[in-house]
Amino acid sequence: MSSHCHDEHDHGHGGHSHEGHDHSDDITPALQYSLYQHISFDDITTLNEASSGSGKAIVKKTWDERMNEQPELESDADEQLLMHIPFTGQVKLHSIILRTSNSDSAPKTLKVFINRDDLDFSTASDLQPTQEFQLSQTSEIQDIGVKRALFGKVQNLTLFVEDNYGEDVSRICYLGFKGDWMQLGKAPTNILYEAAANPSDHKVKGTSANQMGSNIGQ
Repeated sequence: MSSHCHDEHDHGHGGHSHEGHDHSDDITPALQYSLYQHISFDDITTLNEASSGSGKAIVKKTWDERMNEQPELESDADEQLLMHIPFTGQVKLHSIILRTSNSDSAPKTLKVFINRDDLDFSTASDLQPTQEFQLSQTSEIQDIGVKRALFGKVQNLTLFVEDNYGEDVSRICYLGFKGDWMQLGKAPTNILYEAAANPSDHKVKGTSANQMGSNIGQ
C-alpha cells in the first residue's frame, strides 16, 4: 500500500494548496516548454518493467494526468530500471519531470545518458553518465533541472534508476520532459533564404578583396 502515488496527494490539497500556489506559476510554464508532442512513444523501451508497456504508459500521461495513480511503472526482478526515450527531432533539454511516492519504492539515484541506444544494466552501471541526480522521497512533482550545456543536442535519453530508498522494487507514476525542440534536417525559412542569397554576395566581396590583394602585391 505504501507504493500508491496518492499518499501525499490528498494531503497536498489541504487548506494551503490553492492559496499558496498560483496556477500561472505552476501549470503554464510546464505546458509552455513541454516536449510531450515530440516524444517517439512507440519507440520507448523499458528494461526490468514488471508489466509490459508500463514504462511507455507513464510517459504517455499528459500533464493533466500527472497526479493519477495509474498507470504506474514498477520494476520487476530488483529495484533497477532502464528506460530509453527517443524524440522525433533534436532537443535542448531543460528539465526532467517525474512523480514517485514518499515510500521506500521511490527511486533514489537517477543516471541520465544522451544519444545512447546501446546501453544495458551492466554498461549503464559502468559508464559515466551525462548527469547524475539524487531524487527526493516524495509524492510531489519533481522538476529536475539539467545542466543545459550538456543537453543541447539530444535525440534520445536513457534513464537508469540505479537504486531506491530500500524497497525491493522501484515505482514511478509520471515522467515528462521540458525543453526546446528542433526538427532534424530542417532550418528556419529565413535562414534558408539567407543562405541562398549569400553566395553571390560573398563572391563579389571575395573577388574585390582578391583584386585588392593582387594590387598590393604588385
